[in-house]
Amino acid sequence: MGYFHWIKGGIESIQLDIVGFLAVLGEGSVLINAQVAALSQVTYLPRFMPAPQALIQPSRAHKLKSHNGYTTAVRSGNVRDYINHIGHILVNSEHYPAYSVRCVEIKRKHEPGAHDDSHSLEAKKHNSTKNESITSKAYGPLWFVAVTGCSLSIITFAFAIRERDGMALLSIILLSFLSSLVGIANKWKLQLPKRLNKNQFTPPGDVVIRYAKGSFLIVQCTEDVARELFFAPEDIEYLIQEAWEYRLISLVGTITLMFGVIFLGNASVYLQLGIAGSYIIMNVLYWIVAALPSRLHWDVSCFVVEDQVIAPCDSELPEARHGRKYIDYNKTFTTALWKAIVVTKETEWAVRSSAVPSHPAWTEWLKLAKVKAREAGTREEKVGNKTIKVWDLPEWNSQLALSTCFEKAAEIAAKLEQEEQV
Repeated sequence: MGYFHWIKGGIESIQLDIVGFLAVLGEGSVLINAQVAALSQVTYLPRFMPAPQALIQPSRAHKLKSHNGYTTAVRSGNVRDYINHIGHILVNSEHYPAYSVRCVEIKRKHEPGAHDDSHSLEAKKHNSTKNESITSKAYGPLWFVAVTGCSLSIITFAFAIRERDGMALLSIILLSFLSSLVGIANKWKLQLPKRLNKNQFTPPGDVVIRYAKGSFLIVQCTEDVARELFFAPEDIEYLIQEAWEYRLISLVGTITLMFGVIFLGNASVYLQLGIAGSYIIMNVLYWIVAALPSRLHWDVSCFVVEDQVIAPCDSELPEARHGRKYIDYNKTFTTALWKAIVVTKETEWAVRSSAVPSHPAWTEWLKLAKVKAREAGTREEKVGNKTIKVWDLPEWNSQLALSTCFEKAAEIAAKLEQEEQV
């Protein structure tokens, strides 16, 4: 009996008839990062992967997941009632508090004026060879999970050879190479649009993103960057482009999964325990990775994001904002909108994105806010080893001004009503 003397009948008596069920559990954790995982070369790696059937679908997505919010160009007129996935990931905009405002400037890595810490010739040569497109992180959490799954597959394969368990060998081979088959079927690369005529005039590309909680993100960038990140479709170019080829691979994958589970059910108890343990470990790892911020899985190093700060009038840059993404916190939506107008110096974007109601009071308030915003100045301030652009707010009570506009609108409406009655 050995160490298993406390099990009635010994380890051989353990019932593992449904151990194959563990191989198909965990669809949710696999699907969360399925798209970014398929960008990496490790997607071809033979390995234990829970719920591979989740990636064997009749059809594939042809766009990245969008996020809730409004994306509005300040001057070019572009409006979207959603936020592109890549732009959302780049600015790391998850969980912004209500009525907050953040300002950033986004540039291409080697664009003139983009911050670059490399000073030596060797460093510049090294940077010139770096990836100029957005992809998955080479050695991120998903890479670690894939390598762990491959390692567990190799270990159990070696154990099956030692035990001379043919059924276990066939099961491990089929279940491991199924991940490679799924990887081939779903492998893709991201195509961000490029402007063909570089000499063509384009308006400034500044963008305002309004989130559901009434928070704002102002992005200063060129029109090319704005199109790449926020307005143009994020095209997915699959390795296997023909639909019939993809479905044929899916069919082979489905059959592979079926036979893999059948062979696993006929393997010895020791190998079933080892494979079951491997899938339990992989499920735990996939759920841990699914809980991590999405940004950790993407390589967006080809873009540079530089923070800016909105400073209160009559005070210096608050130390409390250092290390807090330089987010400006506000108590009301009106105050947050006013600060966004100060940075953009325009108000038409607020109307196009339905940020304000169609009301005479708001129309008047926007006129006053635009005039007052032109008085705002900027300065530069040293924060550590970085230089931060600071927006100084002019003296103006936006909340009081809005109340005054509503009072005037009410008076005008009352007069018109009296005239109609007369």
